[in-house]
Amino acid sequence: MNVNLQEAKKEYLHALRLGQKQVKECSANGKNTNPYVLDEILKEGQYNSIEEIGYMEIPSDRVIGIATSGRTPAFSAGFLPLLDLESEFAAKWINLCAIHLSDSGLRDPIGCFEYMGEFYVQEGNKRTSVLKYFDAPKIPAIVRRILPKLTDEPRVIAYYEFLEFYRVTKIYDVQFCNPGQYATLLSFLGKEPGEEWTERECKTFCAYFKYFKQAYFALKGDNLDLLPEEALLLWLQIHSFSELGKLSSENLKKSLAELWNDVVSLADQVPMQLRTEPAKDGKTNILTRIILPKPEKLVVAFVYQKDPKHSPWTKGHDKGCKHIEKVFKDSVIVHTYCNADTPEETEIILDKAVEEGAQVIFTTTPQLSRATLKAAVKYPKVRFLNCSADAPYSSVRSYYCRVYEGKFITGALAGAMTENDRIGYIGSYPIFGVPASINAFALGAQMTNPRARIELKWSCVEGDSVKSFIDSGINVISNRDIPTPNQKYLELGEYGTYCISENNEIIPIGSPCWVWGKFYENVIRSIISGGWELEKASPRPINYWWGMDSGVIELQLSNKLPQGLLCLAEILKDGIKNGTIHPFNRKIVTQDGKIINDGSRFIEPDEILHIDWLCDNIDGKIPEFDEIIPFSRAMVRELGVYRDTIPKEKEGTI
Repeated sequence: MNVNLQEAKKEYLHALRLGQKQVKECSANGKNTNPYVLDEILKEGQYNSIEEIGYMEIPSDRVIGIATSGRTPAFSAGFLPLLDLESEFAAKWINLCAIHLSDSGLRDPIGCFEYMGEFYVQEGNKRTSVLKYFDAPKIPAIVRRILPKLTDEPRVIAYYEFLEFYRVTKIYDVQFCNPGQYATLLSFLGKEPGEEWTERECKTFCAYFKYFKQAYFALKGDNLDLLPEEALLLWLQIHSFSELGKLSSENLKKSLAELWNDVVSLADQVPMQLRTEPAKDGKTNILTRIILPKPEKLVVAFVYQKDPKHSPWTKGHDKGCKHIEKVFKDSVIVHTYCNADTPEETEIILDKAVEEGAQVIFTTTPQLSRATLKAAVKYPKVRFLNCSADAPYSSVRSYYCRVYEGKFITGALAGAMTENDRIGYIGSYPIFGVPASINAFALGAQMTNPRARIELKWSCVEGDSVKSFIDSGINVISNRDIPTPNQKYLELGEYGTYCISENNEIIPIGSPCWVWGKFYENVIRSIISGGWELEKASPRPINYWWGMDSGVIELQLSNKLPQGLLCLAEILKDGIKNGTIHPFNRKIVTQDGKIINDGSRFIEPDEILHIDWLCDNIDGKIPEFDEIIPFSRAMVRELGVYRDTIPKEKEGTI
C-alpha cells in the first residue's frame, strides 16, 4: 500500500499541475473554470419530477458538474484537483488514488443527478476526480434523473426524444440538441424508433462512435461549437455506418477532413448566404482576371431525373441547357445526362460526367441533393449545384426561384375575377418556398378583393382537387405553374390560374414560369469571370434565390384577360422588378390570429423562404406526412417545412 501511496502522491502533483493549467486555459477562452453547479442551473419550478434510476455505469465525459456549490473551488472544469498537497482534500484524493491503483480498484458507486443528459455529482466528487484523471470511460453510479418540464424549446424536445432512444439502447453517449436528430440517426442505422437493440448492436454502435469521435477530435473538432454526434450525422449523409468499422484511422480522418468545410459551416450555425440577385455585371477586377486561369472551354453537365419527353420540369431545365449552348457556343461545351432516378444511378452518372470532363455540374431536382453532396466531396475541384431551396451544404450550392412574386400577381387577378369571392388553390408539395407562394397568392387576392377566401387543396394527396372545386361552385382555380414561357400551357387547363365558365370552358388568366436559361446564363458568366472563386472564400452554404428582377421568373398572361387587368398585372410586375412593391410588406395575420407583420416592416428573404404558416383568408392546411401519397414523400422528406418531424426511411444497419 505504501508503494501505491507514493505513486498516488506523484499522480496528485501531476493532476494538480494539469488542473492549474486547465483553469488558465478556460479563463483565457472565457469558459467556466470550475465544474457546473446544478443548483445554479436548475431553477424552482423548472422540472416535473425526479426518477430513481438506480445503479448504472455512466460515461465519464458526461459528468460535468456538482450538485451543490460547496466543493466547486476544489476542482477545475474537468474535475482535476486544485488544492495544495498539504490540504485534507489532497490526502483523501491520494488515498482514493492508491485504492484505484491497487488490485481492488475503486468500486463504490458515486451518487449523482442526471439532468438533460448530463451528470452532476452529489456524493463522490473525489472518486469522480480520480477516475476522470485516469481517463476511465465509465463511472459506477447511483443515478436520480430530473425530468424537465416539457416545453416547445428544441433542446427539451430533443431530450425527451433521447429518453425514448435510451429506453431501447441504454446508451448515454449520444446527446443531440435538436428535435428529429435521433430519428435521423436511427434511419442511418436501419432501425425504427422504439425498436429494441441487441446487446451486440449497442456495443458495436458505442465502439464505432468512439472511433469516430477520436477522428473528429484529432481534426480539432473540440474547437468547434458542434457535437461529434452532429458531425456524425453529416458524415453519414455520404458514408454508411458500417464503413466506420472498415476504415483505418487515417482514412476515417481523411473522409471527415474532406467534409470539413461543411462541418465548420454546420458548427457556425450561420444562416446560408441567400443570394437574391446575380452579380450586377458578372465581372471581376483586373487582378482577379490575371490570377485566375480560364479554361479554353468550360465543360458544363446537366443531370436530370427522368427525361425532357416525360417530365415537364426536366423539359424546362433542358430548355435552359439549350439556351446555354446557344449563348456560349464558343466558350462552353454542354453535356446532358437523363434518368438519374435512384441514388445508385445518380452516382454512376455523376462519376461519368466528371470522367467526361465536366467542370460544372447542375443536378436539377432536390431528390438528387445527397448524391450531389457525395460527388462534391469526392471531386472537390468540380463545381456542383443542386436545384433545391434549402440545402445546408457549403460543398454544393443550391438554387431556386422566387415564384411567390408571380403568384402574388396572379392572386390579384384571381381576386378580381372570382364571381363569388371563393378561389381554389392547388398546392404542389409542403416544401420550403411553397407556403410563401400560397400566402403571396392569398395576399394578392385580398388586395383586389378584401372578401376573397382561398380554399387550399394539394396535388400530393389523394383526390381530384379540380373536380372538387368545380362541384362546390368555385369558378377560379390556381393550379400548378407552367414550366416554361409557352402560351400553350395556359390553354391546357392543367397549368396556371384560370376561370371555369358556366359551360365548363377553361378561360386562362396567367401563371408565373421559370426562365431557367436566364438563370444558367448568369451562373456561367459568374464562373467564367472568376466570381465563383471569390465567393468560395466563405465556407457558408450559398443558395441562389433569384426572382423577377433577375429575369429568371416571368409572368405568362392570357390574351383573354380584360384590358384593365392586363394593365394591373404590368403595374404589379414592374413594381416587383424595381423594388417598389413587396408582396409581404403589408399587414399579415395567420390562421390562428398571430400577427406576422403589422405593415411596418419588410420581411427578410430567409424568413419568406422558411414560411410554415398560412394567412387568415386561407381555408385549408398544410398536409401531414402520412396524408401525402407515396410518390411525393421523397421530395417532402428532403425539403418539407416540417422535415425534422418526418419519419425517416431506414438506410443502413448496425
